Formats: sequence, C-alpha cells, structure tokens
Amino acid sequence: MSNLQHGKIDELLDAIRHEFVQVTQEVATHRLQNQKSHDLEINQQLVELQQIRGTVYDLEVAHRRLHDTYKEEVEQLRVVAEQKDRKIYDLTMELQMKEKEALLIPPVIPKPSVSTVSRVSPPTIVVASGQNSIANGTLPEPVSEKQQHLNSNKDDDDFKDTPKKVIPLMERASNSKPFPPFLMDLDPTKVSPEFKKQADDYYVLYNPAFPKNLDIELHKSLDHSSVVCCVRFSNDGKYLATGCNRTTQVYEVATGILTARLTDDSTTKTYDQNEGSHETDGGTTDLYIRSVCFSPDGKFLATGAEDKLIRIWDIERQEIVTVLRGHEQDIYSLDYFPQGDKLLSGSGDRTVRIWDLTTGKCSLTLAIEDGITTVAVSPDNGKYIAAGSLDHSVRLWDSQTGFLLERLDSENEHGNGHKDSVYSIMFSKDGNSIVSGSLDKTVKLWDLNTSNQSGAKRNGTCMATYVGHKDFVLSVGTMDNDKYILSGSKDRGVIFWDTQTTDPLLMLQGHNNSVISVSVATESVFPDKCKIFATASGDCKARIWKLMENNS
Repeated sequence: MSNLQHGKIDELLDAIRHEFVQVTQEVATHRLQNQKSHDLEINQQLVELQQIRGTVYDLEVAHRRLHDTYKEEVEQLRVVAEQKDRKIYDLTMELQMKEKEALLIPPVIPKPSVSTVSRVSPPTIVVASGQNSIANGTLPEPVSEKQQHLNSNKDDDDFKDTPKKVIPLMERASNSKPFPPFLMDLDPTKVSPEFKKQADDYYVLYNPAFPKNLDIELHKSLDHSSVVCCVRFSNDGKYLATGCNRTTQVYEVATGILTARLTDDSTTKTYDQNEGSHETDGGTTDLYIRSVCFSPDGKFLATGAEDKLIRIWDIERQEIVTVLRGHEQDIYSLDYFPQGDKLLSGSGDRTVRIWDLTTGKCSLTLAIEDGITTVAVSPDNGKYIAAGSLDHSVRLWDSQTGFLLERLDSENEHGNGHKDSVYSIMFSKDGNSIVSGSLDKTVKLWDLNTSNQSGAKRNGTCMATYVGHKDFVLSVGTMDNDKYILSGSKDRGVIFWDTQTTDPLLMLQGHNNSVISVSVATESVFPDKCKIFATASGDCKARIWKLMENNS
C-alpha cells in the first residue's frame, strides 16, 4: 500500500478520534447539566414536602388544642349538669325523708288547758371546724334524748315500735332502690345518741331499722408520708401490707409495728424518662404502688406500680427476687393463685395477664376493649379469673383456656348492671358469686351459678344492688363467710351491708379523705368474736379496725 493511502487512513482515524472526544465531552456536559437539574428538582420537592409536613403538624397541633378545649368545655358542662341533677336529687330525697318521718312520727296534739304551751324547736347549731357557732352567740339549753325524738315517753315508744323495713326480695337487684334515710345526712351531731357511736377521730352511724349487733373500734392508725393506695392482709391475718408513693410497708397487725419497708431505689433514673412522671420537692419522682398481694405462704409480696412493672419481694430479706415485665401501662391490681405458683395482674393497657412465677414469663394474656381496674382469682384452686374495667363490665374467664364465660354488665336481661366503671371486685368464699363496686355509687352481687324454673343453668345474674354511698365506690370486701359486705367510697365512708337483705347496717366514718381500699383478714389474731378489717385513704393513713358482733 502506498504512503499516500496510509496518510489518508491516518487522517480519517484522527478525525474519528477527534469526533469521538467531542461527543464524549458533550455527553459528559449534558449528563452534568441533567444531574444538576435533577438534583435541583429533588431539593425543591424536599423543601415542598418539609413545608407540607410543617403545615400538617401545625394543623394537628391546632386540632389537638381545639379538641382539648372542646373536651374541657364539655366536661365543665357535664359537671354543672351533674351538680344541678344532684341538687334536684337531694331536694327530692329530703322531701321523701320528711314524708317518711311524718309517717313514722305522728304529730302530738296538746291537751286543752288554760294556757297551751306550743312546742318550739331548739336553736340550730351550725358545726364548722369542730366549733359550735350560733347567730346570736349564745348556746342552747341542753336537750334530752327524749326531747330530740318527740319530747314524750309515749312518742319515743311509738318510734321504737315502728315495724322494721326490709327490702322485698324482688326489689333487691333494682337500680332504682330508695336511698337509705339514715345516710342522707352524715353529720353525727344531728343523730340521736342511740343510733351512733362517737369517738375522738371516728364515728359510726347505725341504721335505726335494725338492732345494733355490730360494734367497731379503731385498733391502729398507721401514718404514711403520702396517699395510701392499697391495703392487703396476709392469709394468716398476722401482717398488713400498704402501698403508697415509692414504698410498700408491712406491719404486724397485733402491735402495729412496721416490720418491713420495701423501696426499689434503682428505678429513679429509669422512671424519670417516662411520660407523666415529675419531680417532687425532695428531688425524686412520684411512683405510686397501686396494688399489693401476699403469696399464700406469706413469704413473698407482689407489688404493682405506675412504672408498668410487677415486683416480687422476699419479705424477710426485703429484696426483689423477680421483676415481671410486659404490661404497657400502670399496674392496678394483683392477685395470687391459691397454689402460689401463678399471679394474676390487671393494667390500664387493657390486658389481664397470668404469670408463671417459676419461669417469670407471662403464660396467658387476655385483651379487652378498655382499661382493667381490678382482678380476682376464684378460691376453688384458681379455676376462674375475673376482671372489672372502665367499660362498666365484669368479665369471667376460664383460667386454663382463657375462654370468656361471662360478661356481667348493664346489657343483661334485666338491665340492672353497673352504669359506670367497675373499680373493685372479689369472689365470695364459695366462689359462686362476685361482689363488685362501681363509680355509679353502687355495690352489686352477681350469682355465677343460678338455675331457672326449667333447671337449666343461667349464669351472670345480678342478685342484689346495694344503694347508700353518695360518691364513687372504690373498694369492696366480704366478712364472716360472706354474711356482710363492706365497701369503701370517695364519700369517706365504709358501709357494712347485710348481704342477703341488701340493707345497710352501719356506716363508719374514720378518714378525712376518700377510702381508696378496704381489706378483710380471713384469720384473726384476736379472740373469736373479734374480726379485723383495714382501710386506706387519701388522708395519708391506713387504719386497722376491730369488728365485734353481739348477738345477745
């Protein structure tokens, strides 16, 4: 091939190479321009998304504030409506009480005489802060017991001979039962001495329609540094556990001596980060112990608290042996199984859980639609478990399978269930019934094993409704083989009820704040005729009481 041809080929290759370089540069330039344009668009879109996100967040905050404002206004309107309804109710009850008094105490017609002396009511004494005050500054003359009734022996005898009112059987489960007249006014200064017991820091009001067969005495008053949320006796009745802020305390019942103070100081830093905690003046966070429960042998104590943990304490060593984790909200209630190998818990996270204490694991979880406030294990080897909740219901499950057996609520066939949240339940001693207390101010007895006329089993029947509290019923218990039911309330009182007739026998006023918890000792460290129960209150006190029964 000639040199001329080689020269042309080289020129063509150089031209191609030069064109290739130009194309490559153009491609790179175009790619860089597109990349910048693409990045710019992405950045603009990100900015727009961020602006949209900020707008949505602002809308959510505004919506939340508006929702809270409306909720607060609705709550205020509800409170006002309730106050008006309460005033109307109080006036109605007062009129009914006056009508009943007029029926029980016939008017006395004075005999004709030269000068007829009219009956004048004694001056009214207004009691405020323990002091007597009268408008004119003078004290009334002493009024005898007979004058307080009818000013005559005959009238007093007429009152005592009035037939005793017992609620008919068909009316005992009704929600519309009349309010007991003797509980309308809890001022002891207005009650006849024969129907009350007055002590230095407590008093008892008796139902005039029944004999005074029960007597109550304060055994020990146990001061605490904060609200006492719960009390619970050991199975042998020798010890009482209390739960308050950050501390569980164990007392010897006979002497009132503090035998153990259980505090888990290691939770301070962890709980500081939890939502809802706050610093106190002492620099530590509030952590209320909501529930306490002794193991059947009395060696261990289970505690449930606001930090979502269940702690099992060795009482003698005052050490934590197990921590049960799994609940997502406050622990409100605990109960040991009779064998002591399992524990039942209820929480605001809407679950009931059974814990295997040999492994420390949850063996069964039962979820419902609303928060759990109280749980109980049946005394027949723990065959059944029950729970009360904010949805006004009591549920009963088979503890082995988790199968729901009954839901006891206002939707029953008679419509006589609770109308508000259930805050306390317990099984009867034979396990055939459940007692429940509610924010609807009533106590109810549920029969779990009832037969109808054909002999078929019909479970979950409300057998009795107990009316007498003026405010929320926060805790219930039974005493003397279920002969009596006792209930603690926000009205600061503890009422003893005749279980069968549903009549209130007496009310104990022994605290200056709500009675949050009551507990009954199944065994007594005192003589046979003396039974023991305990109360816990918002007045920072727990109290141990003696109940004596006089059948003579």
